[in-house]
Amino acid sequence: MSEISNPFKKWREARAEKRRVRERIREVSAELSPEQRRAIKRTRTREFLTSIGFLGPSFMGVMLFFVLPFGVVIYYSFTKSNLDPSFAGFDNYKNLLQNPGFLLAAKNTGTLSLLVVPLSVILSLTLALLLEARIPGKSKFRTFFLSPMMVPVASVVLIWQVVFSNNGVLNDFTALFGADKIDWLNSDYAQWVVIVLFLWKNLGYNMILFMSALANVPGELLEVADVEGASPLYKFFGIKLRYLSPTILFVAILSLINSFKVFREVYLLAGSYPYEKLYTLQHFMNNMFNALNYQKLSAAAVLMAIAMVIIIAVLFIVENWFGKDVEG
Repeated sequence: MSEISNPFKKWREARAEKRRVRERIREVSAELSPEQRRAIKRTRTREFLTSIGFLGPSFMGVMLFFVLPFGVVIYYSFTKSNLDPSFAGFDNYKNLLQNPGFLLAAKNTGTLSLLVVPLSVILSLTLALLLEARIPGKSKFRTFFLSPMMVPVASVVLIWQVVFSNNGVLNDFTALFGADKIDWLNSDYAQWVVIVLFLWKNLGYNMILFMSALANVPGELLEVADVEGASPLYKFFGIKLRYLSPTILFVAILSLINSFKVFREVYLLAGSYPYEKLYTLQHFMNNMFNALNYQKLSAAAVLMAIAMVIIIAVLFIVENWFGKDVEG
């Protein structure tokens, strides 16, 4: 196969050129005089202090409103009770892992995230590819999936209650075919109702992210692939998917975070103690807060944070391995 058949040839040449530039910079740096080195050091110090001046307010805000409160949460997770702040070791964590309510909430939250994150990535990418293919009614298609972003949460919940309640529109429709009524929010289908709600509300934003990423795929690589007679599957898996890996990672993390925040919609739909398949970690922590049991609340929050950090770290490792060919 000729050299032009390799769509990454230009990228490899550019990467080799970058390595040569870095080597040349090291050679030039070794030839600098002490005065020149001190001048460069002063310039770097001045630039560093300038950046600190710009980043300082944001850094202080993060420390004050995120890091410090989380430190307080960690402190509470190791105390015995609100009235007895003595050190309890890992007793709160042990009791939490034996709590049926927490185990149910963790199971439901994990199942929900395991379902909605892959579905959100795959469906939003599919929609972006459809729009890239110039289908008829493209603008209306895009508007349909972006419209949920403009609808308030309370309105979305009201629509879902009208559709999925015991006397809702969906039951009236299925009754035309002789089906019995189902109380969707109090049945084994309840979690799927929330999954549909999550996807309907988030697919549009994720679709726009993928459309932007697809527009940044180097056109010359696709042209070379066309000239060499590459199949659409090869162009997608061999070229596009590798350049989309950072966006896939971002959408996956965003969907994961949003899956942990779905409590707001579920709370408005079903209250503090919904059907067991809708009982999430946020329900558990909210109920512990109402009961003033800050120890269980804090321990649950710490465990959830650790789980999210581990999952996101794994996603970064996978993305770094899969996209290293195009990211260097």
